[in-house]
Amino acid sequence: MESIFHEKQEGSLCAQHCLNNLLQGEYFSPVELSSIAEQLDEEERMRMAEGGVQTEEYRTFLQQPSGNMDDSGFFSIQVISSALGVWGLEIVLFNSREYQQLRIDPIHEKAFICNYKEHWFTVRKLGQYMLERLNTSG
Repeated sequence: MESIFHEKQEGSLCAQHCLNNLLQGEYFSPVELSSIAEQLDEEERMRMAEGGVQTEEYRTFLQQPSGNMDDSGFFSIQVISSALGVWGLEIVLFNSREYQQLRIDPIHEKAFICNYKEHWFTVRKLGQYMLERLNTSG
């Protein structure tokens, strides 16, 4: 490996930096992730509308802000998962039944996407090293 790509944290765009550091390149921008979030929001609206657009539940849902992104630049795990889907990658939750059934040994995994106090970061194996960046200042 010639060099290691590391995108420094800007604002609250940790999901973008997490994805780009995982993939080792500038593959996702805030605009692209916002587009994915809006698409997910629309899919959620359509599912909620199936129960009836005149229901109180639907009207309440429409008044709530997006759960997929916010004005600070935060993106949900659903946005991250959809973005990875473009690359044929999928997220397996560490505490899920699927993870337990697969009997995955974390030592042999290439990367982890982690969330600590609403901050996304990647732990990635590059060569013989596991790299991470949890410092929110840079």
